[in-house]
Amino acid sequence: MYFDSINDFFAMGGYAGYVWSAYAISFLSMLWILFSSLTTKRRLLREINNKMAREQRIKEAKKLENTL
Repeated sequence: MYFDSINDFFAMGGYAGYVWSAYAISFLSMLWILFSSLTTKRRLLREINNKMAREQRIKEAKKLENTL
């Protein structure tokens, strides 16, 4: 092991502020990307379903119009 104790590990040889903040920023960035991707996917699927339903209603209205 490169560190003599767990305290040395968390101190990272005096660079703990930089190291741990870099880990935190990376982790938060990945969480943001995941959250953003999931919400965008959900929104796009909802828009697709709405468009398909609207097209179906238009098709049914045209069919009803042709029978009259």
